[in-house]
Amino acid sequence: MPPSHPVLALILAALATVGPFSIDTYLPAFHAIAEDLGATQVEVQQTLAAYMVPFAFMALWHGALSDALGRRRVLVVTMGLYAAASVICMLAPSIEWLWFARALQGMSAGAGMVVGRAVIRDLLDGAEAQRLMARVTLLFAIAPAVAPMFGGAILAVASWRAIFAFLAAFGLLLMWVSWKMLPETLPPERRQSLHPVGLGKAYLGALRSLPFVLLVFAVSFNFNGFFVYVLSAPVFLIEHLGRSPQAFGWLFVPGVAGMMAGSLLSGRIAGHWTQERTIATGFAVMACATVFNLGLNAALPPRIPWSVLPVMIYNFGMALAMPSLTLLALDLFPTRRGLAASCQSFTQMGLNAFTAAVVAPALWASTLGLALGMAGYLALGLVAFLAWRRVRDERQASA
Repeated sequence: MPPSHPVLALILAALATVGPFSIDTYLPAFHAIAEDLGATQVEVQQTLAAYMVPFAFMALWHGALSDALGRRRVLVVTMGLYAAASVICMLAPSIEWLWFARALQGMSAGAGMVVGRAVIRDLLDGAEAQRLMARVTLLFAIAPAVAPMFGGAILAVASWRAIFAFLAAFGLLLMWVSWKMLPETLPPERRQSLHPVGLGKAYLGALRSLPFVLLVFAVSFNFNGFFVYVLSAPVFLIEHLGRSPQAFGWLFVPGVAGMMAGSLLSGRIAGHWTQERTIATGFAVMACATVFNLGLNAALPPRIPWSVLPVMIYNFGMALAMPSLTLLALDLFPTRRGLAASCQSFTQMGLNAFTAAVVAPALWASTLGLALGMAGYLALGLVAFLAWRRVRDERQASA
């Protein structure tokens, strides 16, 4: 018997938080890492890209592996590998070693997010799936707020290496939980072969599906409208807002509060609103937040609270739309949900890596630049969603 929905949501959310915890927990330690390893701030920033590129690549495979080998087995193995990679990060003697170890972390960290989405669709359909997805998103949203505060608290009493010791312990705990508490939701008779020809055709089928690609891009662009702030947090908070490395909560608490509120509403309206209405409302909220953000940053100097208020509103709309967009994408491939979830995560993390390596460093010199980044990503997400709706309507009319 699978655990109750609240317990299952907690397990899946914890597994999904490995990704953001691996990014956000050590953000307050950037200056300490640079000093200890004799590296520049740009070199330390590249540890994010070193993590996210292999994260994106392996996200393409975690779901397919779980389609063939089972969800639980993949999670147990990847969490063990993540713990080992975190130990190497903790012991890194140079910035090059840290790049290498962060790449190893990235190769294993994405399994929880990818396989967890497939687990939800294995168990539930329709409004029930949306409610559980929203509950997981609600709990998952806590990670970006808690992680940097954990990192700042650890940094206040120990070195930056202790942060990676914490991540290693977290990985070991999740490996044990996956082994002991998580049910196997994909029985052997429903598993798919890893034969290269069949697998290649499945990947091509997903990546050639225009509706699927458009929905995936809509989710990814929307998320990066917020993620550009996450990546720029050390500059945004310390340099622009004059806060300490222990004060990351000024950005992450409002941002997470918005995500939690949006996820809660998404779960409440599941079955009462259509998915399309939910998504359209989410985009409307994000658009209002973006216009508000641009106006504030053009007219006023950076200050608390108005510099972070638009981020909270934006995240409310993003979290309201995200469960419905995700389920619409996964439902296009009912027999290959793991693979579809992999393609979705691969696209999102690939875009995240591009934002980390190129977009955030180009924009973080000013708060107006970050506001423009949010607006640009939202515009791209909206274009993708409207294009999906047009393709769907055309195909329904011709059917």
